[in-house]
Parts: sequence; structure tokens; C-alpha cells
Amino acid sequence: MANNLHNESDTQKIVERLEKLTIDAKRKWGTMEVAQMLAHLNAFLEIGLDIKFEKRMLIGRIFGRLLKKNYVSEKPFPKNSPTGKNFVFNGYVDFEKEKSKAINLVLEFYQNGVEKCTKQPHQFFGHLTPNEWAIVQWKHFDHHLRQFSS
Repeated sequence: MANNLHNESDTQKIVERLEKLTIDAKRKWGTMEVAQMLAHLNAFLEIGLDIKFEKRMLIGRIFGRLLKKNYVSEKPFPKNSPTGKNFVFNGYVDFEKEKSKAINLVLEFYQNGVEKCTKQPHQFFGHLTPNEWAIVQWKHFDHHLRQFSS
């Protein structure tokens, strides 16, 4: 089974990697600074927790279903993938605040389990099962933690 944030061991490893992250971590690709990356991760995880809602994108309604299989697969996200404008954080972002928030949200997602996972559609790919949400969240964290060597 693919790594996911409903699995205790996978969740713990993500938390450990977050704990090792430092404010001076340098990115290997992309344009976000480390604190902006954490805010980006937190904003997306809040959707999976039903804290935040994003409307479906028209292009996602047209093509999302066709691309979903690759998105929820075990294959890592490619470097420099496009980022939705609602998930871009420019300017100053408080690193310690976002790091603490990320750890807490990851643990909350795990502890909430399948029953409390969002029923909202993904803004591009549409309906995801709780297991797909857990896989995608893990892949997203893994992608950006690799970006900052953690």
C-alpha cells in the first residue's frame, strides 16, 4: 500500500522530518522559501481536514478525472509542478508558527482517521476517497520535504 497520512508509521516519519526542518533550509528547486512552503502545505492539508474549502476549477472539471490516477499513484510528484494561486504565499511567513502548525495538522489528520476526512472534492481532480486524500497529503509533504532536504 502507498505511503499515507492514515498510516501511523508514515505519519510519524513525516513529523520527524518536519521536526528536523530548519529556518535556513535551502531549496533544491522551485521559488518558495522554507516558511512559505510550510504555509503552502498547511493550506492544502486544511482542505483535507475540512477547515478550508476551494471551489472546483473549470479546467479540473474537464481534465481532472483523466489525470487523477497518476496523482494518487505511488509515483512522487514531479519537481516544479504548477501551484494553485490560493496556495502561494509571498513575503514574510513565520517559520516557527508554520512548522508547529504543520506538525499539529499532520497529527490531527492521522488522529481524525478515515471517518473525519473531507468529503469535499479536490479543486482539480474531483472526488477523492479518504485513502486517496491520505496518499496525496503524504506525497505532498514528501515532495516538499525532499525539496528542502528533509
